[in-house]
Amino acid sequence: MNDSSALFTLHWWDVAGLAGSLLIVIGFFLLQVGRLRGDGPIYQLLNLIGALAILVSLIGGFNISVFLLESVWALIALYGLARSLRGQRQR
Repeated sequence: MNDSSALFTLHWWDVAGLAGSLLIVIGFFLLQVGRLRGDGPIYQLLNLIGALAILVSLIGGFNISVFLLESVWALIALYGLARSLRGQRQR
């Protein structure tokens, strides 16, 4: 195996990070085009699962900035999800 083939090797943690990034971007896109509500549970779940997947991807190479950003992102999404679900039960 030469060095150039390493550029195209994806490990499972790389796939997790890519999937997480995609979930967050899809959620944001759907919010912008009016298909999701920012206070809805689906939007919060996309953000939560996306952030957690990106955190898992750090197994392949730790980065403190990404760790802090995605940890806070996941906590905010968890708060938003709880608030969204609590609001649905009160209706």
